[in-house]
Amino acid sequence: MGDKDIVSKEIIKEIGRDISMHILGIDIDGEVTLVDKEWTRVEKRDSDIVFKNKNRIFHIEIQNDNHKDMELRMLRYYSDILFEYKECSVEQYVLYIGKKQCTMKNEILRDEISYKYGIIDVRDIACEDLLYHSNPSAVALSILCDFKDKDKQVVVNTILQRVKELTKDDKREYRNYLKKISILSTNRDLEKEVKKGMNMLTVDIEKTPLYQIGAENATLQNAVVMIEKFKLSIDDVIKELNIKKEELLEYMKRKKEGK
Repeated sequence: MGDKDIVSKEIIKEIGRDISMHILGIDIDGEVTLVDKEWTRVEKRDSDIVFKNKNRIFHIEIQNDNHKDMELRMLRYYSDILFEYKECSVEQYVLYIGKKQCTMKNEILRDEISYKYGIIDVRDIACEDLLYHSNPSAVALSILCDFKDKDKQVVVNTILQRVKELTKDDKREYRNYLKKISILSTNRDLEKEVKKGMNMLTVDIEKTPLYQIGAENATLQNAVVMIEKFKLSIDDVIKELNIKKEELLEYMKRKKEGK
């Protein structure tokens, strides 16, 4: 198993519920229980994440590469899960994080079999959907999402800064997330942007603003980027960055006047 597979599986397990609700569109009511089980009917197989919510079972596989027989693998998992949870409905998804275009099949229609599961390509997910999440794992995963027409360096810097803010009390955890982001970035050819962003973060942010756009105050400049680049509302931004609205409006006014 490669580094990207390990990293992505760790992240998905940490935010499985959030991924299910916000990316897969699953309506989850109440608590979920992670099913940590080995399927051994034919061969030893560890599914990436299986969790139970009331009488529903959700199975999510993370793929970094296209698997030519993915539909057969998923059918195997389905039957294994069903053996253990006959009373539950089973929903399955493949979350594709690979660099190449996704070409995997998501159904089997032959003989008397009619089987289908969902495939989600992370690059089809808007970066903003995860970028401003309160969980650093979700923010780290946003490096794989769709930046649309936004400046790559600005987005990468924002991702790194968000992770820094969310892990500020644990330097070891922060370094661990930087490593994860660095590994995942290779799937989107963002290694240079991540390295540059990390170099910026090693300098005192109050002395050298993160985005290097001539800002006098990094936090207020971050707010402007969030509003102008990501089209977020002022109210959402001031809440997220914990700043005063009047200060932000005054800063934006001065910026517009070129002062």
